[in-house]
Amino acid sequence: MDFASPHTDKSFFLIAGPCVIEGRGHTLGLARALVDIAGEREIPLVFKASFDKANRTSLGSFRGVSMAEGLDILGEVGSSCGVPVLTDVHESGQCGLAAAAVDVLQIPAFLCRQTDLLLAAAETGRTVNIKKGQFLAPWDMRHAVNKVKSAPQAGPVWVTERGATFGYGNLVVDFQSFPHLRATGCPVVFDATHSVQKPGALGDSTGGAREMIPTLARAAATCVDGFFFEVHEEPEKALSDGPNAMRLADFPALLDELLTIWRAAKGS
Repeated sequence: MDFASPHTDKSFFLIAGPCVIEGRGHTLGLARALVDIAGEREIPLVFKASFDKANRTSLGSFRGVSMAEGLDILGEVGSSCGVPVLTDVHESGQCGLAAAAVDVLQIPAFLCRQTDLLLAAAETGRTVNIKKGQFLAPWDMRHAVNKVKSAPQAGPVWVTERGATFGYGNLVVDFQSFPHLRATGCPVVFDATHSVQKPGALGDSTGGAREMIPTLARAAATCVDGFFFEVHEEPEKALSDGPNAMRLADFPALLDELLTIWRAAKGS
């Protein structure tokens, strides 16, 4: 994959996987399924999973496995499935260790203004995907991008839209944000699953409107370079973000729809 220009003439690129690592067997099995789905459609795939979810709603929520175990699992996904791998980093000290195991470091939306974290990720030379903060104007993402690009050894940078806070426990996607994100000069990604989150809506955990994922994704297909989806075989049993995860069985049909729209918009 060309990380500086990851989509092709015929397809957007795809970041997909479970919210959090639930175990080695589950992660590898889901990765193989996604590799097959993307491969059949010639969609460039980056597998994603988090070794830790540091921003869970409640203290008792499942956060993932240890960093050492998680990175070992992600490294095995990359080597055994032959696919680039992405994971979140939450602290500057995690960046070097994560970069030794994965291809893309992701900056969580809540941390997109954290200068030290952005610089530490950039200094690894890995591709950095910055998720736009739910609180941030899209044109202000240029500052986060410039921080990463300021590092002499910085690699490619991607920017991801994931909705903006709208009142309490709700997010909305302003589609005017996409041209502003494109003005950063970075590939633009739409996170169709976190955009339907309803933070804290279930009391001690986050809710979501899974049924709205296809609607938002179809609307974004005319103006993005890539898509981000959290995917799970049984979202009802997922240990994190199940209410806003895409069901694996429904995923191929949605990708086919998105490819049709994306190609029509590109004239390809």
